[in-house]
Amino acid sequence: MIRIALQSKGRLNEKSLELLAEAGISIDGSGRKLLSQASNFPVEVLYLRDDDIPQTVSCGIADIGIVGYNEVMERGYPVEVLQHLEFGKCRLSIAIPKYLEYTGPEFFEGRKIATSYPGILKTWFREKNINCEIREIAGSVEISPSIGLADGIFDIVSSGGTLVQNGLTEVEKVMDSDAVLIGNSTLDDEKMRIVRTLMSRFTSVLRSRGKKYMLVNVPNDRIEDALKIIPSMKSPTLLPLADKGWSAIHAVIDESDVWEKADALKKIGAEDILILSMEKLIL
Repeated sequence: MIRIALQSKGRLNEKSLELLAEAGISIDGSGRKLLSQASNFPVEVLYLRDDDIPQTVSCGIADIGIVGYNEVMERGYPVEVLQHLEFGKCRLSIAIPKYLEYTGPEFFEGRKIATSYPGILKTWFREKNINCEIREIAGSVEISPSIGLADGIFDIVSSGGTLVQNGLTEVEKVMDSDAVLIGNSTLDDEKMRIVRTLMSRFTSVLRSRGKKYMLVNVPNDRIEDALKIIPSMKSPTLLPLADKGWSAIHAVIDESDVWEKADALKKIGAEDILILSMEKLIL
């Protein structure tokens, strides 16, 4: 049995539970209590605040956890980043009032910046040899310049809409972040076996996202042309049809390429192009 720490609420909670469900793991309770146990996999879920997850994994209360990479870097606890999970993507950036002229990092010399991530920001300013006063606040960072608390802010940015609403403009991206699976570095062999199985399931789910399964009938004399159009993770499946002179090609393609590939295939004489959704991609 392993224990995984998840956010009890917030931007990563729903996506983390969705990933577990797609990996075939049924969780009872889904956040309504501190601990929930899976009915079909040796894992129990511990629901916590996001900023408590790195410490909880580091000290072994939880074996693994899903949390934003920014929290891992900010808290600085000795945990292993086992897997990037491709959701919860954002960036941590510095923003200033839009009426100010930004001249580069030296702009911040002697100024004040408000943030909930002082550790990451201190490191960045130290690397730039800039002396800046960092004011740590827990919430509503974006209003700090308008009330005179700071000359700028350092915070999570997704779409940038909140900055615009508060008259701010993004001037420096300090780091990118996404959801990561972290682990305690002292897990025994049995727990690591379970963790590797879980990671394998996660990988299968993540690889299937944004992919479509394509089946297309192609004249045999145009197979080579078709194979140049259709990408494949290894090699496309090629099957002869009952109608002599024709073959069927099966391949996995990116969803964003569906129409482009279909149009190109039709131009070389391909017919009966079938596009299917993918549930899992297990390699």
